[in-house]
Amino acid sequence: MSTAAATPAISLVIPVFNEEESLGALFDALDRAVPTLPQPVEAVLVDDGSRDRSLTLLREASRTRPWLKVVRFRRNFGQTAAIAAGIDHARAPLLVALDADLQNDPSDIPRLLARLDEGYDVVSGWRRDRKDKAVTRRLPSMVANWLIGYVTGVRIHDYGCTLKAYRRWVLEPYALYGEMHRFIPIYASWAGARVTEMEVTHHARHAGQSKYGLSRIWKVLLDLLTVTFLGGYSTKPIYFFGRPALVLCLGGLASGFVFVAQFIRNHLLDIPGQWIQATTLLQLAVFLFSLGVQFLLMGLLGEILIRTYHESQGKKTYLVGELINFDSPVAPHREPDNGER
Repeated sequence: MSTAAATPAISLVIPVFNEEESLGALFDALDRAVPTLPQPVEAVLVDDGSRDRSLTLLREASRTRPWLKVVRFRRNFGQTAAIAAGIDHARAPLLVALDADLQNDPSDIPRLLARLDEGYDVVSGWRRDRKDKAVTRRLPSMVANWLIGYVTGVRIHDYGCTLKAYRRWVLEPYALYGEMHRFIPIYASWAGARVTEMEVTHHARHAGQSKYGLSRIWKVLLDLLTVTFLGGYSTKPIYFFGRPALVLCLGGLASGFVFVAQFIRNHLLDIPGQWIQATTLLQLAVFLFSLGVQFLLMGLLGEILIRTYHESQGKKTYLVGELINFDSPVAPHREPDNGER
């Protein structure tokens, strides 16, 4: 079979958003990693509406690398949509997702694939020696990973690591919405897939700016609520309703605590002090908390409606503006040496 007609055995899925400073090093790393893989390989890079020179660099790289495919979005749709598009346009039965900023190391890909060969369906990377800021990145991640594992019963150390290897059948039943790519191991486990994790190399970001921060914490919590409630899907309406819902619930709890504290001080301890009208404060607490719960329920209803809208009509959560290099061949097959898998 000719190289041009060969179907890839491995597809690398890489979302790209404003990574012009990292792409040169990424191409060099892929040039080193792709020839070491013992099967035909393609790399599907999804430009998620970048506003810098990322798309230009992707075009230039694709001219000399026939195995490098580019999907251009019409605008920015987010990381999960970019990963979903990469999966949709990839052709291989084995897929590996990784970030474009080279904090993930492409040299780890053969080890991930070797774990799939052991009979696993999902291999999740674990950034045990993580090179990120402790307060804004590592600590919130540790708390989120523990909470997700506790609530879902699928315990892995690093849900946020993009570097993961999958068998395609694990991903096909699920549409990805919002920012749900991190929960794929949960969906897979609930579907009966064998899920494992392995330590991977993590590098400090050498160029560009991180797209993540503390602002994602509330999204992770709402996504976890959606996964738990719906058993496997999420999308963005929960984000719209979720933030005011949390604020209102906290306001209601605070009002209730003030009411209880004043009651104890004035009636049980008989300590004189200014008293906010008890009925008004109690009503405020009940009203705010009830309103917060209603917002959450409206958000969950929105989750269901959005799924019905997209999936009943076969609509995607992204719009593709251009496909580049998809008529070019994949990286050729390399026969493994003795002792290799």
